[in-house]
Amino acid sequence: MVEAYLRQSPLSQLALPSRAAEETGDAGVLMAERPFRRIVNLRGDPKSEAFQNAAKSVLGAELPLTPNSTTSPNTAAASKDASLLWLGPDEWWAISEDETPPLADKLRDALTGQHAAVTDVGEGYSCIAVSGPNAIDTLAKGCTLDFHDSVFAPGSCAQSDMAKAAVVFRRLEDETPSFEIYVRSSFAEYLWRWIEDAAGEYGVAVSA
Repeated sequence: MVEAYLRQSPLSQLALPSRAAEETGDAGVLMAERPFRRIVNLRGDPKSEAFQNAAKSVLGAELPLTPNSTTSPNTAAASKDASLLWLGPDEWWAISEDETPPLADKLRDALTGQHAAVTDVGEGYSCIAVSGPNAIDTLAKGCTLDFHDSVFAPGSCAQSDMAKAAVVFRRLEDETPSFEIYVRSSFAEYLWRWIEDAAGEYGVAVSA
């Protein structure tokens, strides 16, 4: 893992902190970077009680088994340290904003001897937050997923493409449509500029 003092966001050249506005006015879309998320990719057999118990002992919550579902920190069924995303029948992400819990190391120790894989992938991804009354209209310009509440409700996640970039979408539990988009860091600036341009007709602002 890269030393913390050497880290630089792939969006640093866009000077986003200096563009962040306390008052966003009538902007239909708000954008923000969520830098340096800790992301652990976990793979294992969901039918294995030993695997489930070992993962729960570290994460503090059961892995979501419903396709394209998530659990979020500080909710009744979730880990206090990480958000858990279902990515496939035997694949999950554990996402943390905290630098302290070495989730990957703890999971590896807990799963020793089991048929499982734990990979720290956080350094390879960037997170772009998109929210606002016109967030869904903007995302629909670059992705074929149906983001309507009845299909992609808060708490949902999905792997897809956005403007030809492979991404993971996560819809947050919020009254206003709010999304986190995880994209390979090498595509982060491209995707940010694409979304900002697509949101132009609705009014776009950078939020803190």
